[in-house]
Amino acid sequence: MTIRLSNIAARRIFLARQGLCVSPSRAQSKTDLLRLIHDIGFVQVDSISTVERAHNQILFSRNQTFRKEHLRQLLEEDRALFEHWTHDASIIPMEFYPYWKHRFRRGEEPMRARWTRWQGADFDKAFGETYDHIVENGAVMARDIKQADHKSGGWWQWHPSKKALEFFWHTGELAISGRQNFQKIYDLSERVIPDGHRLAEVSEADFIDWACRSALDRLGFATHGEIAAFWDLVSPEEARAWVAAERDRLDELEIECVGDARSRSGFAFAGLSPDPADWPEPPGRIRVLSPFDPVLRDRNRAERLFGFRYRIEVFVPEARREYGYYVFPLLEGDRLIGRIDMKADRKASTLNVARLWLEPKVRASSGRMARLDAELARVARFTGVEQVVYAADWDAN
Repeated sequence: MTIRLSNIAARRIFLARQGLCVSPSRAQSKTDLLRLIHDIGFVQVDSISTVERAHNQILFSRNQTFRKEHLRQLLEEDRALFEHWTHDASIIPMEFYPYWKHRFRRGEEPMRARWTRWQGADFDKAFGETYDHIVENGAVMARDIKQADHKSGGWWQWHPSKKALEFFWHTGELAISGRQNFQKIYDLSERVIPDGHRLAEVSEADFIDWACRSALDRLGFATHGEIAAFWDLVSPEEARAWVAAERDRLDELEIECVGDARSRSGFAFAGLSPDPADWPEPPGRIRVLSPFDPVLRDRNRAERLFGFRYRIEVFVPEARREYGYYVFPLLEGDRLIGRIDMKADRKASTLNVARLWLEPKVRASSGRMARLDAELARVARFTGVEQVVYAADWDAN
């Protein structure tokens, strides 16, 4: 039997699984932070800090007592988290490291072929000396071992040792020990990853089962393609085979979409309640989400569930942008209600709000605007600036 999942139930399930259905003002300990990251799966890392780094903002939007120092300690001192790749660079619970060893092994040969096409046949010419340097001298940043005769040719024209560092990180020989001014510090994996996780082995079958099972648990419901894309560890074909093998333990769903008469088919673990009343209603306050928030990572899924089309326009020429350089989505309850263009000026100690766009049928009521003002004040405090400054006509929707 196929179970019909209403749109409101689907939104609540997904937001609950992604940590957005509990009070964002409850006190959070370091242990609570680790549990949150475990529950949502990973937190994407990005270099842009228009307001805050993506990982900090993702965690702050879920709990506004989040402390950056706790995250640093969990990564660099407790070694309870590690940094590696999902669909992009991410912070991941250390207990998942044994599964990432399959990613290292699966990815090495395709990466060699890809980098040969990209960087040339001699892309690995500095691999041996770079690795030996770290063995003998300890952790390094790319700038520490840059060849003196290398001339930069742009963002992706890495010097030979940088290529070595990134290749060894992607294939598991090196790990990220920490960051300094957001620059990666690379070291041997045996000096960073606790032995209990680094030496543990899981079979190929257990790896695929974990990757699919843990993805579906964090999504709540999904197609086989969405299951594969969550961690980006297994192929859609492997996820499809897993779904087929698990059919006795899965329910088939028809998920109501926004703005589309057709439902979306998917799967969930048996027993998932389709009754919205069985799922927590998200807090009614407005929250500013990171453009890299996991709720928005799959843009098509977000559009189906929330009727919210979102694209990052950082690399779009200014004249062709629909909204702005780095525009933040706004979540109110279980609705994505709009987006806002803002930037922190740390010299002036201001959060400068340039423009607000509300979604169609979302009114700029006095209560909603007061909730937005309160949230922007919270974001400003978290960012470390003193005042929110609004441009003229910022709310001319």
